[in-house]
Amino acid sequence: MSLHPQKLPEIPEETARIAKILFPKGNKYMWLRDELDAIYEDEQFMALYPKNGQFAEQPWRLAMMCVIQYMENDTDRQAAEALKTRIDLKYALSLELTDPGFDFSVLSEFRSRLIEEGLEEVILTALLKICREKGWLKEHGKQRTDSTHTEAAIRLTNRIVCAGETVRAALNSLAVVVPDWIRAHVSQEWYDRYEKRMEDFRIPKEATKFVQMIEQIGRDGFELLKWVREADAPIWLREIPAVETLRLVWIQQFYQEEGKVRHRSNDDTPPASQLIVSPYDREARLGVKRDTEWTGYKVHLTETCNNDLPHLIINVETTVSTTQDMKMTGVIHQELESKQLLPSEHFMDNGYVDGEHLETSEKRYGVELIGPVTQNPSWQAKDPQAYDNSKFSVDWENEVVTCPEGKTSKKWTVKQNQDGQEEIRARFGQKDCRTCPARSLCTRAAVNPRQIVLRPKEQHEAIQAARQRQTTKEFQERYAKRSGIEGTISQGVRAFDLRASRYLGIKKTHLKHVITATAMNVVRLFQWQMEDTPFQPRISQFALLAA
Repeated sequence: MSLHPQKLPEIPEETARIAKILFPKGNKYMWLRDELDAIYEDEQFMALYPKNGQFAEQPWRLAMMCVIQYMENDTDRQAAEALKTRIDLKYALSLELTDPGFDFSVLSEFRSRLIEEGLEEVILTALLKICREKGWLKEHGKQRTDSTHTEAAIRLTNRIVCAGETVRAALNSLAVVVPDWIRAHVSQEWYDRYEKRMEDFRIPKEATKFVQMIEQIGRDGFELLKWVREADAPIWLREIPAVETLRLVWIQQFYQEEGKVRHRSNDDTPPASQLIVSPYDREARLGVKRDTEWTGYKVHLTETCNNDLPHLIINVETTVSTTQDMKMTGVIHQELESKQLLPSEHFMDNGYVDGEHLETSEKRYGVELIGPVTQNPSWQAKDPQAYDNSKFSVDWENEVVTCPEGKTSKKWTVKQNQDGQEEIRARFGQKDCRTCPARSLCTRAAVNPRQIVLRPKEQHEAIQAARQRQTTKEFQERYAKRSGIEGTISQGVRAFDLRASRYLGIKKTHLKHVITATAMNVVRLFQWQMEDTPFQPRISQFALLAA
């Protein structure tokens, strides 16, 4: 389908006349067209289409319709049906009253093209550009960030169901592309085992029957992989995604020992960050945060929070569920820098704040990171009489640590921890610690001397200063602004279905998050224009008495 870029067409006279009769005060979709000029232009999507071929639906309309679809929380089919009958939507897209709209499948095709060409961010950045031009968005203001989980668009399964469903998915794919080939290989027992979803089978509770079932599935998977590698099998069968998923899942779940198939124990499987939990979404991972457990992804939202301007979501990051928030602080600042939207103050919770971030945010990006660092979890820090790290003085130039009793460390080593961060270990002398009268306040080790673990100088000092600062009333008053991001997440979850992915895979899920953020921004801009800002925290009259 080819693209012939057009300038934004005028709203047809009859469409405008009827719309203003039906909506004399206008509505958010008419405001969207009048105030924001439909946000998009065809030239922004030139990379999606060839120059020759069948005429394509104008991409500016499809991009607009994607945003409207998420504002309404509609499916593709519902969005296409709404466009056929709703005057306000025809007004927003500059369509004649008699225009039939387009087939719902066009929306899915458009999203796929966006992902293929890496243009997902255009959906959000085009709106942010307009907001900057109108003075609604400024650099070096106040921003806040937080994350929430997103459920993958798959059924939750255990390891056994996942294994059986992986074989079934591979068989279904092969049945589509090489039906005669697969029919020649499988016996009737295969049809009995894999004709229905694994969830529909009763998994035996008896240990012997359970082991027999899972080992049978394991043998079937190895057999199927053997077939696709045979000399007479088309070599491209190995490249079918479902077959490649089968290979990966079998590496993780099974092994062969003396000619027998064995199911790996839970202790013998990869970590959660690598373990495939569904053959239908190979990138989804099992995540756990406090009492919440989910399979899927995590979305990080960054929004502005200046008092005199609308609060707009300006950056969206999507990760697998096992990615720690701490790893995203630098990524978020890099993205904000590329958009020329770095804040002067950035409010984050302790999941994002560490000594390294406190140091680099200020030095590299000129951003003051406002958030608590994790308190020292050691028993010494919990006992005010005990000697935690803060009670030791450090001579960084001479690489010596002095304890509260005046003894100096004997060994100073620098190495990387399991997270790749540099840390310093200062070890005291065996003789000094053994005879120390304050040993019980310093260490519970039976024999070994005290060892202090430190971050590099700048990070260590930043952490110590932050721990002191976050106990003050001034810090608590400033940090209170971060709580507004909870309202944003609540709005996203309740009104825009933020926690449920509609699509499979992290790229499609990220696009969903970007469109959701754009839809939320349009709604917020309209509400701000109407002088209604529900995303601002509301305080009751009684609560104001305590202020």
